[in-house]
Amino acid sequence: MRFTVGLSTGENQQKTDERLRQDRLVFYAEDVEAFDRVLEEFLALSSAKCVLLIDRDGHLVAKKGEAANINCDSISALVAGSFAATKEMARILGESEFRIMYHQGSRDQHIQISLVGDRTLFTILFDERTTLGMIRFYANETGARLAEIFQKAKDRRNPPEQEVSLGDAFSDSAKSMLGEILGGN
Repeated sequence: MRFTVGLSTGENQQKTDERLRQDRLVFYAEDVEAFDRVLEEFLALSSAKCVLLIDRDGHLVAKKGEAANINCDSISALVAGSFAATKEMARILGESEFRIMYHQGSRDQHIQISLVGDRTLFTILFDERTTLGMIRFYANETGARLAEIFQKAKDRRNPPEQEVSLGDAFSDSAKSMLGEILGGN
């Protein structure tokens, strides 16, 4: 005999909705302005070519600097994939993850990727105008400042119980209207 213990469908949906609220990145205009200020300051101090903020799913959150001939969407997806693969390598070696990755190009094109918080990859593209030492020096402070902005954005979100509910009356009315539109009862 087999017994399955679990949540009802409604409880499952509530848990899924709650997890989505925790996992998603939600930013307001003030967050974007703060990102822009911090990233512009980093570019000025480090002499990097371009910076990207990428979520771990490969979505571009923000970019600053010289990115005219760079397909940022492709770079974002590849950076996230590379970071995911490296996380598995770290796990095999007994680490939870590697927090910084660096790739050196043969023609003065380099990239450093740092994990900021637990969801975002601070990606720095640089060339011969600067050094890895300068990038790392300024990236540490910038990463900490970005993590503070992410934490403030996360803390600002309304908890689920404070969200506005449209209620059963709206749901019944919507079902009725759909029934009329689609020719059902």
